[in-house]
Amino acid sequence: MHLYDLPLVLALIGLAFYMVLAGADFGAGFWQLTAGKGKQADEIRDHAHHAMAPVWEANHVWLIFVLTVVWTAYPIAFGSIASTLSIPLFIAGIGIVLRGGAYALRAGTATAREQRGVDSVFAVSSILTPFALGTVIGALASEQVHVGNPGGSLVASWLNPTSITIGVLAVASSAYLAAVFLSGDAAREGRHALADRFRARALAAGLAAGAVAMAGLVVLHFDAERIFRRLTEGVGLPALIVSLTAGIATLLLVWHRRYEPARYTAALAVAATIAGWAVAQNPVFLQGLTVRQAAAGHDVLVAVVVATLAGALLLFPSLALLFRLTLGGELRSGKQGSRESPVRSHQRQRLGARLGARLAVAFLIAGIGFLTIANAAWAHGIGVACFFGFILSGYRVALPDDVVDTGN
Repeated sequence: MHLYDLPLVLALIGLAFYMVLAGADFGAGFWQLTAGKGKQADEIRDHAHHAMAPVWEANHVWLIFVLTVVWTAYPIAFGSIASTLSIPLFIAGIGIVLRGGAYALRAGTATAREQRGVDSVFAVSSILTPFALGTVIGALASEQVHVGNPGGSLVASWLNPTSITIGVLAVASSAYLAAVFLSGDAAREGRHALADRFRARALAAGLAAGAVAMAGLVVLHFDAERIFRRLTEGVGLPALIVSLTAGIATLLLVWHRRYEPARYTAALAVAATIAGWAVAQNPVFLQGLTVRQAAAGHDVLVAVVVATLAGALLLFPSLALLFRLTLGGELRSGKQGSRESPVRSHQRQRLGARLGARLAVAFLIAGIGFLTIANAAWAHGIGVACFFGFILSGYRVALPDDVVDTGN
C-alpha cells in the first residue's frame, strides 16, 4: 500500500461505519413508514424512534469524516464528484436536514395528526437519503464521472441502471440492518412479541436485500463490466464471498433468535460489500483518473493521515462510551468475583496506562519519521504500521477504566 492509497482506505472505513450505523437509522425510518395502522404499528414507530435516540446524531460524524478526507486528500476528484453529482448530493443533504428536524420536532407534537405528519417527513427522508447516496456510489462504479466541472451529465451520471440499483440496495440494506438491530433491542428489553415482529421484518428484508444484490451483479455485467469481472473473478471475489456468507449467517442467527451475534454478521455483510466495490474499482478513481493521479501532495497526505489517526483517539473512546451506555445502561462492567484488591487493580491500571502512553508516543514519532523523511514504498508501509500501533496503544490510554473490563 502506498501513501496515496491510505487516506482513501481510511475514508472507506468511515464509509463502512456510516453505512452500518447511520444505515440502521435510515432503515428505522423505513419501518416507521411501512408500519401500518393500529396499536402494533404505534409500538413499532415508538420503538424505532426511541432506539436511535442516543446515537442518531453521532452517526453523521462518519459522513463528515469521509467528505473531509476525500476533499483534502483528493481535491481534483472531489471537485469533479461534487459538481457532476450535485443533484443527488443535494437531495441527500436536504434529506439529512429534514430527517433531523423531523426527529427533533416529534417530541413537540400535540396531536396524533401532527405526529403522523412529522413521522411521514422523517420516514420519507430516511428513504430518499440512502437512495441518493447509493446513486453516487453507482455513478463512480459505472465510471459516469470524469475530471471536469461538471465532469459528466448532471442527470445521466446518477440516473442510470447501476446507480439506481445500488440506490435501491442501499435502502434495502438499511432496512435489513435496522430490523436486525431493533429485534435485538426489543428482546433485550423483554418485549418478545415486538422482537418477533421485527424478526419477521429482518428475515424478509434480508432476503430482499440479497435479491437486489444478485440483480445488481446482473446490472453490473451489462453496465459496468470491469467492476463485474473483478468482483466475480478478480480481487473483489473474496469480499463478495464474505458478504454472501455473512448475509446467510445473519438470516440463520435471526431465525434462531440469536440477535446479538446477528448484529455483527449483518454489519460484516454490508462492510464486505463496500470493500468488494473498493478493491474492484481500484486503481481507478474516476473515468480516466487513477487514485495516484488524484492524490494531493506528499505533505498534505501525511497531514491527513496524522490528523485522522490522532482524531481517532478521541472519537473511538467517545463512541465506546456512548454505545456502552446505550446498550448496557451503565458504564461500569459490574464484574463479580474478582479477588484482586482495589488498590492493586488501580496500580496495575496506572502501570498499563503509562506503558501504553510511552508506546503511543514512540509509534507516533516513528510513523511521522517514516512517512516524512523516507520516500521508499517500504518505509511508507512501516510508517503506516506504526500509526496503527499508535492507535491501538493510544486507544487503551484514552479509554476510561470503567469502560474496559480489567477484572480477573
